[in-house]
Amino acid sequence: MIRRLLIANRGEIALRIIRSAHGLGIATVAVYSEADRDAPHVRAATIALPIGPAQARESYLNIERILATARSAGADAIHPGYGFLAENAEFARACAAAGLTFVGPSAIAIEAMADKALAKQRVREAGVACLPGFDDQGANPGELRDAALALGLPLMIKARAGGGGRGMRLVTRESDLIAALASAEAEAQASFGDGRLLIERALVAPRHIEVQIFADDHGHLVHMGERECSIQRRHQKLIEESPSPAVGAQLRSRLTEAALKVARCVDYCGAGTIEFLLEGDGSEQFYFMEMNTRLQVEHAVTELVTGLDLVALQLRVAGGESLAAILPRLQEDISLSGHAIEARLCAEDPVHEFLPMAGTLLAWKPASGARVDHALDAGRVVDSWYDSLLAKLVVHAPNRELARLGLAAALDETVALGIVNNRAFLCEILRTRAFEQAQTSTAFLAEHEGLLTTCTSLIPDAHWAIAAAVLASDAHDHPIDDPWFGWSSSGLRTRPVRLQSAGQERELLVESRNGEHLVRLDGPHAPGIRVALAPPAARVEVDGQSAALTVVSAGNGIYLQFEGRDFYFRDCSWSARSDNAGLSEEPLHSASMTGRVASVSVKMGQTVASGEVLLVLEAMKMEHPLTARIGGRITEVLAEAGAQVSLGQALVRIEPLA
Repeated sequence: MIRRLLIANRGEIALRIIRSAHGLGIATVAVYSEADRDAPHVRAATIALPIGPAQARESYLNIERILATARSAGADAIHPGYGFLAENAEFARACAAAGLTFVGPSAIAIEAMADKALAKQRVREAGVACLPGFDDQGANPGELRDAALALGLPLMIKARAGGGGRGMRLVTRESDLIAALASAEAEAQASFGDGRLLIERALVAPRHIEVQIFADDHGHLVHMGERECSIQRRHQKLIEESPSPAVGAQLRSRLTEAALKVARCVDYCGAGTIEFLLEGDGSEQFYFMEMNTRLQVEHAVTELVTGLDLVALQLRVAGGESLAAILPRLQEDISLSGHAIEARLCAEDPVHEFLPMAGTLLAWKPASGARVDHALDAGRVVDSWYDSLLAKLVVHAPNRELARLGLAAALDETVALGIVNNRAFLCEILRTRAFEQAQTSTAFLAEHEGLLTTCTSLIPDAHWAIAAAVLASDAHDHPIDDPWFGWSSSGLRTRPVRLQSAGQERELLVESRNGEHLVRLDGPHAPGIRVALAPPAARVEVDGQSAALTVVSAGNGIYLQFEGRDFYFRDCSWSARSDNAGLSEEPLHSASMTGRVASVSVKMGQTVASGEVLLVLEAMKMEHPLTARIGGRITEVLAEAGAQVSLGQALVRIEPLA
């Protein structure tokens, strides 16, 4: 039996493990970096100990420090969660050498599946189909290029040593191949410390299907059905469901049989996931993609359709129990009931290529009608050190349609204001006709670019009016004799308001009396929109129609959630009208996200062309190049490699050539 468990992770997965461990009477030890000193997982554990600076390599990825902390805390086991050291064979081996139980597979099994090329060789020998590819370990970039051209397009470049979409590039044009190889190698090296690549043929619009398996040290091996994870951005999953609507009984039997073959060929023990690509042409042909030798982010949908606690199973099996003692009839004791769908709420901007966002979560209210796995509270700072995942919302229902509707409603109910996130975008996906009819594939977002229309469309007049009314009603911020504040003895107050939001700007006039506001958007004599706010702005009435409203003040503006959309309105009413006066005409290139400067490609005096890479930013495990908007001469380089930068911070200035 495990008595004291150290959790070598953070955030929602650390909390998830703590809940199951405490349910089994196991004491828990949380570890935290300087950035997580007051994090929810720290407060939830039996005890919590610091492990170093915010940088993951100095804390959550520091094997020696974690092992030393486990010894000092008296832990007898370590659960790695997912991410960080979860699939690190060196860590699993170090735990065993230190006399600690590693809650996961053996180092040998991890190594067998960590190198994708070697894993596919082993899987082929086990009789499971793989996509054709090229995986010569000693290949140089030129040989990789030649092999890729011989293989044919489209093709997928992958990091040999990792997963999670890192180091993956889809190439559909020969002209993109060299740049894609270089970019994939750099990201793989940064993410896994191993820049080696492999290449394989890419399927056009396949489904991403994975099978959950579980094994013990007593020779028992079972599967827990399949999940579909086809809807992705940057090769990372957004929405997962179980069972897959594309998998019938016969195909499920073939998929799960193949998954069990893969697990047997590495003598696997613990929770694992076998991932496949399913042809999108209805042929039911599938190919092995990879094995994740850990618990998956999307394990919750499997838990809800099977009624099993996968973390508790991990802990019991790691403690020496047999699956036969927990599930006497083994496979026959596992059945799928109903349908579960999960959506990943992430701090990212769908409108701008899903760039990761950072900031302070000013308001947080999780939905009441869903399972919400999170480690959030109002006022929590979400920085760029770690993953962009904020929370997972999961709904289980008797059938897929009820699960879909329930999850969309839960996302509508969720309040997450203060950081740009993908909440509204997830709602749009769930409400598409294609998702309703289960017409999904890994090309879903590319085929439905119109999903961003709602996120980028013009802000409705009613939203401007509500924001203006909220700001005008906040009279305590502005003295009664302020020249901008039109006070009169009749009780009517008139206030001009200038607002900016999403690159748009409008001048409005607000006439207020007894808590009601008439907002004129097109001049002092234009027809207005009537707005009545119910304290504390929990509801709003617009021209007689009442609706729910969430408003959070933030500096010189407000965040507003209304009719399923989130907005930030900046109040420019009291700022000088010449906000932009005196600024240099030289285009200033600013940080597109908060993060670290991974590399700088330019120097003072250098001439660059439009579209040329100036530097590369890294945040939340993602690299993003900053490119020149115009051609010209570099007049300032305001950041160096390794520096932390904030969203909007000036980085490079270019002077256009005469």
